[in-house]
Amino acid sequence: MFRSASELAELVRSGECSATELVHSSLERIDALDGAVGAFVEVDVDGALAAAAAIGPGDERPFAGVPIAIKNNRAVRGLRLTQGAALMRDFIAPYDHSVVTRLRRAGFVIVGTTKLPEFGILPVTEPALHGPARNPWDLERTAGGSSGGSAAALAAGMVPIAHGNDGGGSLRIPAACCGLVGLKAQRNRVSTAPELGASALTVDGVLTRTVAETAALLDLVAGYESGDAALAPPPAEPFARTAARPPARLRVAFTTLPPLPDATVDPLCIEATKRAAALLESLGHEVEEVTPPWQSEDLLDLFGDYFAVHVAVGVYFAALAGAGGEPRAADMEPLSWALWRRCQSISSVAFQVLQTQIQARMRAVVGYLEQYDAFLTPALAERPLPLGTIDSAAPDPLSAFTRSGYFTPFTPLFNATGQPAIALPLFQGEDGLPLGVQIAGRPAGEGTLLALAAQLEQAEPWVGRRASFSR
Repeated sequence: MFRSASELAELVRSGECSATELVHSSLERIDALDGAVGAFVEVDVDGALAAAAAIGPGDERPFAGVPIAIKNNRAVRGLRLTQGAALMRDFIAPYDHSVVTRLRRAGFVIVGTTKLPEFGILPVTEPALHGPARNPWDLERTAGGSSGGSAAALAAGMVPIAHGNDGGGSLRIPAACCGLVGLKAQRNRVSTAPELGASALTVDGVLTRTVAETAALLDLVAGYESGDAALAPPPAEPFARTAARPPARLRVAFTTLPPLPDATVDPLCIEATKRAAALLESLGHEVEEVTPPWQSEDLLDLFGDYFAVHVAVGVYFAALAGAGGEPRAADMEPLSWALWRRCQSISSVAFQVLQTQIQARMRAVVGYLEQYDAFLTPALAERPLPLGTIDSAAPDPLSAFTRSGYFTPFTPLFNATGQPAIALPLFQGEDGLPLGVQIAGRPAGEGTLLALAAQLEQAEPWVGRRASFSR
């Protein structure tokens, strides 16, 4: 399970290993480790083995027989779709999400679904319904969120690759916590079908151990689905091909200045960013420390309201699917209910004004960054938090929402701008935990961003590092 998805598929294709053997290996690891890690909501033993049995040698699909886990906020036909919420605890998905359909068509075998915080709100994965997803590097710390279950499953070696999505850092945060690669692609790069025409914030993707795998999977899941309301411009060539070539000399900016003026950045996170900047310079790139125009006293409130409305829409439809009616406090964790209530005071006109304010702020940020090919920041402002640090049932639930912003001030901005951004596990801290950085690219510039990330991976290899609990 620590081999790449492409390598495992080749073993199946050549007949050296059967799909059933691969899936058995994954299921055995899940059975042995998940009691302690807590990555999964549901393990589909029978479905996975049946799918594997139908795959034989010579299958030309690119990932035939490779086990994968799906984050439990995307529909997998016949499995529970809970969104981490009691409101939907018994809802069985009657269809596959478009990303799931693409993964199946490529030959992946779904072994189960993974945990997320209720409705994907927090950057830690500790839902009351399912219990916490623990970090395999330190079981008393968070695996991150909201794709924390997928990150924990991958870091522990239960699967070789895992699905997730990112609406405020939800791929990049768990990647940074668990020593993985997490790319948030360009807005509208990946279809949101069949539920939505488009999403202003969230993009689906994967968590991997290498940049090459991330690029290959982006080629697989990206693209138009019938009825999409928006789409990103297609690349000139496959992302995997661009990522395999060293980039030309790039102009790279970096900062350790957080968008929230009163946020404190851990010295190790600052050190990682400066080490990464020095590494980029040694690779021949022009590197400049900058002070971007992004600090704002009201940014957290603005983005909080904007994000809350998107959450509230999800809560509303979850209530229809799970309970057939209006949401109730008894159906939700206190934070989810508080965000739902917060949105009741935001009129449709006020939301349009809010959206305009966010877009105007982000246009200024994108305009400033236009002079650079890439932009380097810390991935997190703090080390992976001890479990329970952010409590969705705190006496003032919205304080948990605010607290989460200080843990992850660098990631949500690029959901708002729409630009691609990637978290890379470049280093390991003195505390033994992964120490990652984030790099954002130009709008629709995933190819160059992935090529730069691959160059860093070659210079500072991380694939041989394993979480202590996974060994």
